[in-house]
Amino acid sequence: MSDLKTIPKSALNEWVQRLRRRFRVVGPKPKNGQFVFAEIETAVEMALDYPTTCVPPKKYLFPQQETLLRYHLDGSHIQAVIETEPTVIFGIHTCDVQATRLFDQIFSQGFADQHYRARREDIYLISIECMSPCTEHAYCHDMGTSHLPEAADLHLTDVGHMYVVHVNTPKGESLLADTLAEPFTADWQPIYDRVIAKKMEAFEKRLDFDVTELKELLHDGYRSPLWQNVGDDCLVCGMCTQVCPTCVCFNMVDEADLTQTEGQRTRTWDSCQATTFALVAGGHNFREARMSRQRHRFMRKGKYMHDAYGLLGCVGCGRCGSTCLVNITPINVLNALYHEQQGEPKVPETQEMVHEMELSYEDVTARSAGVAVDLHAGASQNNGRTLPH
Repeated sequence: MSDLKTIPKSALNEWVQRLRRRFRVVGPKPKNGQFVFAEIETAVEMALDYPTTCVPPKKYLFPQQETLLRYHLDGSHIQAVIETEPTVIFGIHTCDVQATRLFDQIFSQGFADQHYRARREDIYLISIECMSPCTEHAYCHDMGTSHLPEAADLHLTDVGHMYVVHVNTPKGESLLADTLAEPFTADWQPIYDRVIAKKMEAFEKRLDFDVTELKELLHDGYRSPLWQNVGDDCLVCGMCTQVCPTCVCFNMVDEADLTQTEGQRTRTWDSCQATTFALVAGGHNFREARMSRQRHRFMRKGKYMHDAYGLLGCVGCGRCGSTCLVNITPINVLNALYHEQQGEPKVPETQEMVHEMELSYEDVTARSAGVAVDLHAGASQNNGRTLPH
């Protein structure tokens, strides 16, 4: 159960300044007409009412490129490289917090990932209540992630000139030390309840079925002809996986220096949508067709991850739908699959909608530019350079 407090909005900048004495503080900032998580020096730099960010804040937990270890090629020396910095992620949405919960499960089971665990220990999450859906493609309400006040270390709800603060962990409590936080009195309860009730009115169900049916829906629809239609539309650009807060696929490369005496192992984000992702020794590619890769993406998000970790692999943020150039969106695809199984075929609004929209060059670059400004140069870039099959 959370401990509730309040903090005046007028104290926000002072709070940030005090946090910066102990932590790197990152928050949502406007950039090139979009929003990105970046380091801040003052609270004024943040846009806490932002709709969504191009790339999720998972980049601070799971960097787009990182060196895992360095070694001598003769085997005389090997050293893990673990680089971490105490960081407060300020203003994270609850859907992205839920994605962090999934990452905690993935990187902690079996042989725990020491790089992720070290970085995670140094990450403090301050989430903020979303008061309306961030984009037309968001369906967080369906996925149960639109209201999770007890998920992050601290959770802020805007109630006018104050924030109501849910204090959920000892880490969160430490962030409020020496601030102007005040006790949450009974007078605040009806105000808070009205704010949340109004928020809930703004969120509608976007899926035509209950999310508890998702696993069975995907299982029964594995051989649906719908996947061929989706695969035919896919451009193999990989943008859907680059912006996803729960995509965890990576590639590892060993590189030796020019003297062939020392080397390092580097991990970078990868994409299951890349043509060569499932290419193995001997030249066999067990997901060569675009339809099989798109089907795998949906199966992994809605079934496989839940089977393995007990949590769905989609949080309903809608980023993939917002960045897809041919309008392949989870809402359209999953609803079409549902209606097909109900005997009511419904063509997903993918390529057909794009033709109606008549996307201009400016439209296409606007969709992709936001992602580009927030992707580090070291992120895996081979996705868009492979020819679709």
